[in-house]
Amino acid sequence: MDSQALNLLVEIIDSGNLSQAARKLKMTRANVSYHLTKLEKDVGVQLVQRSTRRVEPTEIGMRLYQHGRAIHNEILAAREAVTSLGRGLQGRVGISVPSGYGQIVMSDWLIEFKRLYPGIVLDVLFENRADILRDEVDIAVRVVPEPPLSMVARSLGNVRYLACASREYAQQHGLPRTLHELRNSPVITAGVTGRHLRLAAYQGAERYEVLLEPTMISEHFPFLRQGIVAGLGVGLVPDYVVQDKLDSGELVTTLDEYRLSIFGTQMYLLYLPNRHQTRAVRTCIDFILAKTRPPETSGADAPALQEAVEKTATPKKPSAPGGGA
Repeated sequence: MDSQALNLLVEIIDSGNLSQAARKLKMTRANVSYHLTKLEKDVGVQLVQRSTRRVEPTEIGMRLYQHGRAIHNEILAAREAVTSLGRGLQGRVGISVPSGYGQIVMSDWLIEFKRLYPGIVLDVLFENRADILRDEVDIAVRVVPEPPLSMVARSLGNVRYLACASREYAQQHGLPRTLHELRNSPVITAGVTGRHLRLAAYQGAERYEVLLEPTMISEHFPFLRQGIVAGLGVGLVPDYVVQDKLDSGELVTTLDEYRLSIFGTQMYLLYLPNRHQTRAVRTCIDFILAKTRPPETSGADAPALQEAVEKTATPKKPSAPGGGA
């Protein structure tokens, strides 16, 4: 068994199927299958379980994968150490951020990061897509009820959804005071699948759910904000989308006794536990975590930030997280 054979196994398990591994390795699917079969014959055991769409590692396959991943990461680290000698911090960081939170909150952070580290190539994707486990993405920020077990999840804090409307709308039409009344209001929001939006509302230990039919839907949160300010209906959006308009009194809230949730109530920074992290990626992770910490914590050193609660598990691939805000 050589390092190339181990690398092949790593790519197959990371990709989840032979076709995707073949594209990444620039080989034919038949060639990948041939080398995998040869590796299994060399070690004398089955390493992956094949189905029409996916491959899943056996227990022995997972052990070999972990060794192969460690070797691969060490090689990448050695290359980075050699190429960065005598040079400033360089490298590439691929980051996927939610369309709304990314536009309204994170844009200024990322501009600041780029000013601090001009040698880093920052590749930012503003999206809410679920399949974040891609080669071009090193870090993802998502709102999810529970982070996926296959990823490291660092909490970026709570997400608070509001039911809000313009003062003019409230004067002309009144505001819904119950979840049932909300069903009869023109709702402005994002993330609707089909015609309906399933809104969760919590009051103490009680959980309620209401099915809504929004009249204005978009993944572009500045547009939703414009619609709410224009008096077109009741907005269901995270507080950071409209906070300044609430402070100025242009918008008012309702249903404040409920804790509302569409995608979830927690924002997470996500990354794969076994993928090699360059200094550029690690620096970006620490920078984002520092931005979301309270003032007394945000000045802490990077090692202290790394002590934040992490949720990790084996790199077995479940369904990828979704949600956007």
